[in-house]
Amino acid sequence: MTSNPTLPVAIIGAGPVGLAAAAHLIKRGLTPLVFERGKQAGAIIAQWSHVRVFSPWEYNVDATARSLLEAEGWRMPDPDYLPTGGEIIRDYLAPLAAHPAIAPHLRLNAEVLAITRQDRSKLASEGRDDAPFTIVWRNADGGQERTLAGAVIDASGTWVRPNPIGLDGLTVEGEIENSDRISYGIPDMLGTDKAIYEGRHTLVIGGGHSATNAALDLLTLKDQAPNTRVTWATRAGGIDRLMGGGLNDALPGRGQLGVRATQAVQEGHVTLLSPFAVRRLTSDRGAILVEGQSNNEDTAVRADRIIVATGFRPDLTFLSELRLTLDPAVEATPALAPLIDPNLHSCGTVRPHGVVELSHPEKNFYIVGMKSYGRAPTFLMVTGYEQARSVVAEIAGDPIAARQVKLKLPETGVCQVASAVPDAGLQLVASAANGCCTGVDQRDIAI
Repeated sequence: MTSNPTLPVAIIGAGPVGLAAAAHLIKRGLTPLVFERGKQAGAIIAQWSHVRVFSPWEYNVDATARSLLEAEGWRMPDPDYLPTGGEIIRDYLAPLAAHPAIAPHLRLNAEVLAITRQDRSKLASEGRDDAPFTIVWRNADGGQERTLAGAVIDASGTWVRPNPIGLDGLTVEGEIENSDRISYGIPDMLGTDKAIYEGRHTLVIGGGHSATNAALDLLTLKDQAPNTRVTWATRAGGIDRLMGGGLNDALPGRGQLGVRATQAVQEGHVTLLSPFAVRRLTSDRGAILVEGQSNNEDTAVRADRIIVATGFRPDLTFLSELRLTLDPAVEATPALAPLIDPNLHSCGTVRPHGVVELSHPEKNFYIVGMKSYGRAPTFLMVTGYEQARSVVAEIAGDPIAARQVKLKLPETGVCQVASAVPDAGLQLVASAANGCCTGVDQRDIAI
């Protein structure tokens, strides 16, 4: 339990998981203080508001947040409907942020710059666990403020740090110099960005669902502007990687995405380069010459635009004065990393988890949501909701509830994984060992 119960619990990020954490804190009688760097709740989702996710409303709404909203007359959308990012904001996040129990505790245009312990650097140990956190943040007017908190939940996500093009995790030669012709994520090619892409040749780089969405949007644009050309480069996997679960996928929206992508390649509407490793970008008469290797042969593509959809990584810079323990590869906690490491697991072998796996040496500090997965590629929104519930229960002094981790998943129904809690005298048995990450892929932003 927080050693400073009179202080608020700081939440970094007003996305789905951050606001779910706020709802759980309110249910427990604790006060949240939510810092959102954008101008609205769900500001990150607003950047991909045009994208339709592949999990239905049933898996996109936190149960406790739903109870808060329904008490104010809110009605749950059709649980089987696949919403766009914009609909998630309009029909869920905006009403939740405006709820009278949450709105007074929400700070918009508030960028967290640093978190530390009051009057203690990372080196100071004496009295550390009992000292409140100091949140240093920039307000909407550009001024810096300091706010004390009894605990901190970082739900800031990974969107602000997209991975570069290079296979080695770095930018390739010429990537920075040609950044004016490169977009990261999924541009709105059928809406606000249409003029940039229609009638031009675009190279899409990436093998996840973000890249798939981008390529398919470009094909829709091609129907309207026949001179539009699409080349798709993936690092590995070939056409089989695009299919995924196909029509047998537990989430039909995701399965259809793979089927459509595979069909587009087979019918020649998209030129596929796989495997393809980019080595160099150079400006070429108003376009970009992309040089690389495919099947050990030198290959070059001349494109007008590049869309990079190679995933994201966590921003840890503002946490530098906190005592964190992170896996050296995955950049998740050491207890969580083996459960989500893509070198060891497919998404179907990631089990539910909570406060036990999310704990750091810094008492009462937790990373939840997509950021908790570090660089691992798959994440399920309801996993984030359960993380928030478990962490808040721990902060509120309820270790038993914190360790009763349950998830309702599309494939398996209700999966429960519960850890023994020696200090509470518990000995619980897991009723299911495996969950499945059937939603967000950090190479995607589809949920």
